[in-house]
Amino acid sequence: MGSLFEELEAREAAARVQVEELEAELAEVSARLSAACAGLDRLRIARETVAEVLAEMTSPVPAVAVEVRQSPVAERVVSAYAGVERQVVGVLAVPNWQPGMGMDVLPSDYRDIVEVVSDAPGAVRAKQIAPRIGLPVSAAKIEGTRSKLKRLVERGWLDEDTPGLFTTARRRTGSSPNSLQR
Repeated sequence: MGSLFEELEAREAAARVQVEELEAELAEVSARLSAACAGLDRLRIARETVAEVLAEMTSPVPAVAVEVRQSPVAERVVSAYAGVERQVVGVLAVPNWQPGMGMDVLPSDYRDIVEVVSDAPGAVRAKQIAPRIGLPVSAAKIEGTRSKLKRLVERGWLDEDTPGLFTTARRRTGSSPNSLQR
């Protein structure tokens, strides 16, 4: 019978070692989780602070200031160090078109779409535009392009007289190189 008790004691010791190892691992994972939660909180606070600052910056301004900036809304933040265009959450990325406003206020992907539509001899479909802006011809990319086209129509940059066929907006005229004419 002595060997049975020795076997149980050996198993208990092994289980105790395993429990201690798992407790140490749990402490390490808990510390990593706390650090990740702290980082998440800092990012959330930073995003909220930036949203507040941008909201204050885009409050109503005199018409003269709107003409100077060419856009009543901050569309993008440009990194001075990397030259990378970044989309800002909660900000109108595609502003409503206004007289005198050039395509330079649009994010680059929207600007590319407007340029393709402007260069086309007639109305174009989303599936014709996608490959011209460097996207693969897949259903997902075509639908994404169609969504952007619809947004450009809503904001006055393009027209859609026939469903699915997009043209340059007819109401715009001007002599600026960035303005679209028809």
